[in-house]
Amino acid sequence: MARFFVAPDAISGKFAVLTGEAAAHVKVLRLKNGDGVTLCTGDGTELDGVISDLSPDAVSVVIRRADRCAAEPRVFVSVYMALPKSDKFEHVVQKATELGAGEIAAFPSARCVSRPDEKSLGKKLERWQKIAAAAAEQSGRGIIPKVLAIPSYDAALKRAAESDLAILLYENEQKLSLRQAVAGTPHRTAALMTGPEGGFEDAEIAQAQSAGLKICTLGPRILRCETAPLCALTALMFADGELEETQGDCEHG
Repeated sequence: MARFFVAPDAISGKFAVLTGEAAAHVKVLRLKNGDGVTLCTGDGTELDGVISDLSPDAVSVVIRRADRCAAEPRVFVSVYMALPKSDKFEHVVQKATELGAGEIAAFPSARCVSRPDEKSLGKKLERWQKIAAAAAEQSGRGIIPKVLAIPSYDAALKRAAESDLAILLYENEQKLSLRQAVAGTPHRTAALMTGPEGGFEDAEIAQAQSAGLKICTLGPRILRCETAPLCALTALMFADGELEETQGDCEHG
């Protein structure tokens, strides 16, 4: 069944009106009156509906029922990644959305090569958010993860530390595993922080410890900067049981 994210103001009682890109997508898919669709308002609610009218600029939908999206993880996970080179962050945004991240944040650290100016960063954020929206629609999510740009490493640490479970992944850590950290900390929210191509500096690790983050290893192998956040997110989802259960009736578009 086709799946679309819509703004809350597109819903009025038992009716919804799709306009803009959503309406255009309906036409691309060649849907017609009587076809079923799933609408998501972005807050984890999904609406089962049927197309009742097609016009050149809008699509009317009759809503049959509303449910919580069973595909949404019970734990809200924030992925913090130091700004990488090239388009690596785009890949992480897409895959982290598919894996269930609640939000994805980019931040600068000492060894970051990529340091976009304010104008460039604004354009990147717009593109990253569109990638997250497309990935959320494709993967059956009930929310579109927000993509953020945190202005400094210090600000990223402070924000991450507000989560119930806050972890920084570090290739030189040899004692505390991600499994141990997750099992030892009850959590409804979690933050996973990874570094850039050159990794974190020693002073940054000490700063993270002072901020209250757990410094963890992902094992004996050195992972690329775009692999580490996805590995950590998948491991956390597995540890929290999110890869073991059949997830309701959410259907892919």
